[in-house]
Amino acid sequence: MSTTPIPPAKSYAESGVVIAGGTSGIGLASAHDFAAAGVPRIALLARTEARGIAAAEAVTAAHPGTEVTFVRVDAMDPVDTERAIAEAHAAVGTIDVLVSSVTSVYKPDLLHRTAIEDVAAILNAQALPPLHLTRAALPIMRGQRGGSIINIASDAAKTATPGESVLGAAMAAIVMFTRTVAIEGKRDGIRANAVTPSLVAGTPTAEMVLKDGFSAKLFEKAAAMASLGVAEPEDLAALIVFLGGPGASRLTGQAISVNGGISAA
Repeated sequence: MSTTPIPPAKSYAESGVVIAGGTSGIGLASAHDFAAAGVPRIALLARTEARGIAAAEAVTAAHPGTEVTFVRVDAMDPVDTERAIAEAHAAVGTIDVLVSSVTSVYKPDLLHRTAIEDVAAILNAQALPPLHLTRAALPIMRGQRGGSIINIASDAAKTATPGESVLGAAMAAIVMFTRTVAIEGKRDGIRANAVTPSLVAGTPTAEMVLKDGFSAKLFEKAAAMASLGVAEPEDLAALIVFLGGPGASRLTGQAISVNGGISAA
């Protein structure tokens, strides 16, 4: 542990931001908001190159003062994740904020209707990317004595919901992982928080789960409980940008729900 005083959290204008899953939904909205806040360099990480390049170009067009780089990554692969984080670090110069908003295709269903051979695949696909990304970026943040890690999970981590047994296990893993990273990293000026939405309108995930079957009934009921309105990507982005900035310099180890009142968790 270093005895050197922890430097103050950087302003947005001094920060380099890396967003995994930044080609759509919450990740893309966060990229736009970080750029609007004055962040000069952003790296977007995603699996699909065409979508990544298009997203980077869209953010650059909307915010000409921000340099946006796309880096391809398979965040399920630890070796590829380390390579991508190193490339992103080289592109932005410093990783002061890491946002992990990686999602995988998954429709909730009751456990007895889930094939047993699919359980491990669902758990790994949902939980491992933010763990890999955090681990890869952590040495960089420790070396610079500061940084903010923001992992996107879901309210399934907090509220037991029929059809989300395996998903809930994965989301709870992300939340507990993030809280533990917060404890381990605080002496190096590293903050770590989780954001736990429920249904988020206008995202590919919402479109998929509302399409038909059990998941449609589940999330239609959830939407009806959102008395303040179903959350949109911009609602999550506003919180993420706050967590990444100096205004949240003493906020760490939290799991914050943005769900329009679906739950009071």
